[in-house]
Amino acid sequence: MQVSVVIPLLNEQDSLQELHDWIVSVMQSNSFSYEILFIDDGSTDNSWQVITELSESNANIKGICFLKNFGKSQALHAGFAKAEGDVVITMDADLQDNPKEIPELYHMVTEQNYDLVSGWKKKRYDSVIAKNLPSKLFNWAARKTSGIKLHDFNCGLKAYSNEVIKNIDVYGEMHRYIPVLAKDAGFTHIGEKVVQHQARKYGKTKFGMNRFIHGFLDLVTIWFISKFAKRPMHLFGALGGLMFIIGFGFSFYLGIDKLYLNPTGRLITDRPQFYIALATMIIGTQFFVAGFLGELILRTKREKQRYLVKEEINL
Repeated sequence: MQVSVVIPLLNEQDSLQELHDWIVSVMQSNSFSYEILFIDDGSTDNSWQVITELSESNANIKGICFLKNFGKSQALHAGFAKAEGDVVITMDADLQDNPKEIPELYHMVTEQNYDLVSGWKKKRYDSVIAKNLPSKLFNWAARKTSGIKLHDFNCGLKAYSNEVIKNIDVYGEMHRYIPVLAKDAGFTHIGEKVVQHQARKYGKTKFGMNRFIHGFLDLVTIWFISKFAKRPMHLFGALGGLMFIIGFGFSFYLGIDKLYLNPTGRLITDRPQFYIALATMIIGTQFFVAGFLGELILRTKREKQRYLVKEEINL
């Protein structure tokens, strides 16, 4: 199979038929063998019923319905696990991503040997204050932290080689940072393509300012994971050791001062330096223990089920 289109969705019943017809038209005009995987992330409208009806008329339609809303990352994880295409395209279900971009994205992966191609919505039809400016700040921080020169990390329209999606683990809210996950897994040939952005036609956006708060927190998380996930003792042990040495140095100085330099002066416990030294050594020890526990957890962790599937179609 040439192309798998993975579409996570939540309450998009009005757009699914039109999106399906649009994708099918593109696939047929380019003679692609394809599958479309709709991942219903716990919709409360009739989205799953629409997907079921589409699958009855088109054998290339596959679907996964979650028992409840688990988030976009879990939906992508489920879709990636089932995708069989040589090239995997992800896109949103709100018709803001244009399926006509798929052929060029496909050829960038197959002919130019990109591991991943990320869309760049250079011209957006979103609110400048509510989305555009925060998005620019978010992407700037992501570029500086990851070293990946992309303009739009969070664009839903992306293309991947099958090898990439089978070797990265999209969890939590890390769908924003899939290029970073791919780079950390060793897939460094990452490209970008300017794609057409369209105004939302049906429904309402699921966007909220809390996404940027969570996004920046996730950015800190993925920075730490990319640097120290496999060696937590290198960070916590180094910080703990440094703080313990500083605290011990303070204590040693206070001891020498009391025994030899100023034996008739104030008690050590009356001096603020004593408590600074004590607190620093305690914190240093805690950092060191945190690093040690991190190493133990790293060696004993087990994969847990992160979402519950209610129903599947053609899988």
